[in-house]
Amino acid sequence: MLTESIMLPLSTPLPDFNLTDPATLQPRDKSIVPVAAAGVLVAVICNHCPYVQRLRPKFVELAAEYQARIFTLAVNPNDVQRYPEDSPQRMLACQEEFGFTFPYLWDQEQQFVKQLRAVCTPEFYLFDASHGLVYRGRFAAQPDLGEEELRLAIEGLLGGEAPRAPQHPSCGCSIKWLEGKAPDYV
Repeated sequence: MLTESIMLPLSTPLPDFNLTDPATLQPRDKSIVPVAAAGVLVAVICNHCPYVQRLRPKFVELAAEYQARIFTLAVNPNDVQRYPEDSPQRMLACQEEFGFTFPYLWDQEQQFVKQLRAVCTPEFYLFDASHGLVYRGRFAAQPDLGEEELRLAIEGLLGGEAPRAPQHPSCGCSIKWLEGKAPDYV
């Protein structure tokens, strides 16, 4: 079912997180964000979503292009018991196959994505150096992936510009919530 993202208020702080590394199944927290990063890009994605699959090559390219200044973190929020194609093993295979140059972590308890008020994959959140939200929404205008709105937001952040307006919600597959754990905002 096509789901439209909720637009988290700008200036919202980057939430703390404790996400699972699929390689070690050990927790990773906010300390992985380099102090010198000019910004933090959080991508809520998964392996099986066709909307993610469609833009994944461009997203990986964008993350690699800006990796010296913008720390990118991809987060898989899905219930892997009901959706095994999003399991940690498959996450590792995806990282390798598509050449991720950024961490791809599993939100096993779905707490981080709930703090972001995420509802679908893909969703993108760009935070400035002080970890205040400056962009949230879609990667690009659909369906042609023409003007990459996320790229323009990153360029604006790096150029010291105020957040771009308007910003448009992302659309994609609904997050696969743990049984009985869907947030009240859904």
